[in-house]
Amino acid sequence: MRISEYTNSLRDNWNNFLKNSNNGTIFAHQSFFDYHPPERFKHRHLMFYDAKGLVALFPCAEVERDGEKILVSHPGASFGGFVLREKTGISEALSLVDELLRFAKDKNYSGVEMTLPPWIYYKFPENHIDFALFNKGAGHRKRELTAVVPIYDDFEKNISLFRPTARTAMRKAQKNGIEIRQSEDFVAFYRILEKNLSMRHGVAPTHTIDEIIRLKELLPENIELISAFLDDKMIAGTLLFICNERTILAFYISQDYEHQNLRPLNLLFAEVIRWASKKKFRWLDFGTYTLNNVPNLGLARFKESLGAKGIFRDTLFYPIS
Repeated sequence: MRISEYTNSLRDNWNNFLKNSNNGTIFAHQSFFDYHPPERFKHRHLMFYDAKGLVALFPCAEVERDGEKILVSHPGASFGGFVLREKTGISEALSLVDELLRFAKDKNYSGVEMTLPPWIYYKFPENHIDFALFNKGAGHRKRELTAVVPIYDDFEKNISLFRPTARTAMRKAQKNGIEIRQSEDFVAFYRILEKNLSMRHGVAPTHTIDEIIRLKELLPENIELISAFLDDKMIAGTLLFICNERTILAFYISQDYEHQNLRPLNLLFAEVIRWASKKKFRWLDFGTYTLNNVPNLGLARFKESLGAKGIFRDTLFYPIS
């Protein structure tokens, strides 16, 4: 096993491997990294080869933390870790981890950190990398819960997962004339999102509006805005990241609270699930509802009312002495 650091000349090799991988997502695509300003991250993307060719990718960046250098996969993504072939077995996983830790030690990093994709992002779920890391002495830095909903071919089966209160709210939105449709008006959605986050949490969105528009330009097939309208005015929406052919992530969810009583979000997500079912996606990831292992019970209740269950999104850390 050997490592080569990524260069732009290897872009097609990287993205082609990603497309055919077992667990690759939008967060490992080179176009995803292109939306970040060049000075934001010190990228150290790695490509792993055996005697027969490319066997794994490791998107990562160098981060300063408490005066020490850490190799993180990837600080600009919701999750990262190794991008693997479908046929990666335990022996190869052990070799990949060995080589990664050897590289990190040789480059004087104090540790390696990665947030692994939850199992719904895999064609064939497995925990070989987790095992290999634990085998070497890595541990959990944190374990967050992300809310996921299975997408069925039969839309009514999904609606049967909704709690009665959610179905009632969905019907209320329909009776009040709420319409759901795809939109390109990212600016209108961003205004709702910005106001919502500022009013309720005192924070700004992770992305600027320019970055969202740039992401849509770079990855037009992977970014979708689905919104709720009342008399042609956007009152709620969700920005979806189409992470791979199996799973979509509701990265942002927001509503105009002046219209909260109309329950637009319940109808919105019923229609998102209908759309996802027609597109043959298998999972909707609603995103995390815990932070540093503390649950947001109100957020959990809303997501669970739409049929969601929590699964782990794990962050592992290996200290290098």
